[in-house]
Amino acid sequence: MAGSPTARRRRLSIELKKLREKSALTCAQVGEALDWSGSKVNRMETGTGRVQPSDIDALCRFYGTDDELREFLKSLARQAKVRGWWQQHGAGVPEWFNIYIGLEQDASTFRQYQCELVPGLMQTQAYVAEIHKTGAHMSAEDIDRAVRVRMERQAMLSRPNAPDAWFVLNEGALRNVIGDRALMREQIERVMESAALPTVTLQVLPFDSGSYPATGSFTMLGFPAPEDRDLVYRDGITDAMYLEGEHHVREYTRAFDGLRAAALSPQRSTQLIESVLKEYAK
Repeated sequence: MAGSPTARRRRLSIELKKLREKSALTCAQVGEALDWSGSKVNRMETGTGRVQPSDIDALCRFYGTDDELREFLKSLARQAKVRGWWQQHGAGVPEWFNIYIGLEQDASTFRQYQCELVPGLMQTQAYVAEIHKTGAHMSAEDIDRAVRVRMERQAMLSRPNAPDAWFVLNEGALRNVIGDRALMREQIERVMESAALPTVTLQVLPFDSGSYPATGSFTMLGFPAPEDRDLVYRDGITDAMYLEGEHHVREYTRAFDGLRAAALSPQRSTQLIESVLKEYAK
């Protein structure tokens, strides 16, 4: 079973939708049969509404499921209510980003393209703090919380069951000076340390790579259970987008493969990063 509350909620919504579709019914038809609104059924299946164990009992009686599946779904519903460690930091983590962190914690594969900033899982405390000071209008306390969450998230790359992580980083992210040159020197050193981890692959997309298939940063998450579909994540200033449709995942996979092909090899990427580090050391 998926580990984080977010992943459990997502798995629950997937299973409930499968049961309804197997019965060839609409959300409105299920809602009418149970004296609920169709929108309530829809919220359960999209993960936007809380599902009580009593709701699971009613649905399973209606769908005619066996006891084992009913207890499994009720367990998912109960455990989905547990707060993740990252949710203890209040305004330091926006609500729309809480969802992503929960999914990230359970990913078995991680693919990310970053065009402007160093990947969050490789950022230093000073780099994170400097980013949040600019334009976010956050209090010093909330910035400190955001930094702590970012640092705790980075542990996923070095844990025993670390995901297979592949990063493509635009050269501009290495040369865009955040803070000052001393801060960037420390940051580039951290990038090299992260790239040396056994489950991490890092490629740099150089300025002279020509055209490439991307219009902005994105992350693709894959999960160990076949029932948990891969997804694409993109965020903005005030919200985020989660794309799970087969077409979206296929096209972003194709784009990421194109970025990997256009980028330098991991070995040549390390050489370029080392040369940038020397420039910051002058």
